Amino acid sequence: MTQLGYSIEEAQTITGIGRTSLYAAINSGALKARKFGKRTLILKSDLEEFLRNLESYAPDTRGA
Repeated sequence: MTQLGYSIEEAQTITGIGRTSLYAAINSGALKARKFGKRTLILKSDLEEFLRNLESYAPDTRGA
């Protein structure tokens, strides 16, 4: 069975993004989250969309 949503701790492990940064993204509206009782859940599709929308890394070409 495919997992549809993640806890904050699972999202941290999957993405390598820290707890504080995940909550900051949620509070800014950049990452959608759901509440189920006291649990904060992030849907797999919302996490994937958040990651796709992150700014692309631009390599520093000044030293080249």
